[in-house]
Amino acid sequence: MRANEKTVIVHQDVILVPYRTEHVAKYHEWMTSAELRELTASEPLTLEEEYEMQRKWQTDEDKLTFILLSGTSFDAAAEGDAKVTPDRLKDLPMIGDVNLFLKGTPEDEDFEVEVEIMIAEPAYRRRGIAYTALQLMLSYATDPSSPPPLPIQKDRLVARIGDKNEPSIKLFEKLGFAVTKRVAVFEEVELRYTGTNQSPWTAGVIKMLEV
Repeated sequence: MRANEKTVIVHQDVILVPYRTEHVAKYHEWMTSAELRELTASEPLTLEEEYEMQRKWQTDEDKLTFILLSGTSFDAAAEGDAKVTPDRLKDLPMIGDVNLFLKGTPEDEDFEVEVEIMIAEPAYRRRGIAYTALQLMLSYATDPSSPPPLPIQKDRLVARIGDKNEPSIKLFEKLGFAVTKRVAVFEEVELRYTGTNQSPWTAGVIKMLEV
């Protein structure tokens, strides 16, 4: 999505950056894992096809994608202003991605926005990073000041998760989602935002990627 092609969202634990060409090789390496392909319902692609997919996702107006970088070694104070350069980010570990898929247009009665997250690097799982990254993404995507085609109305948010994936179900419930449907044929549950979270989503510091 062009809306976030120069948007960086900074938090002390995780940094959200646009999906750019320098991320493709690592992403392609992740997708050689049958486990990750199954979890993300992805088909195996060649490296060239992965680069083409990155270019497409960068311009498609129905996909909002951020790559997740570990933020623990990033000195946000060193920037001193609202901009960040790729050089400042290039050595931060790439650990996953977070996505919103816009299905239809906001005027449609059945318009929905599906939320997905992947922590691809095992060393960064079960550390609360998915919870933080989702809060940063959802806070940004629903903020009235975000650029078109954002913001998203919260009641349009939906997540679909394997019905045996209890940790992910509990994660989304913690974010204010509730199970609204069980689809036995696909062995998945559907969760929609209902506002049951105890506190507002954490917002990151928005910076501009200077390229």
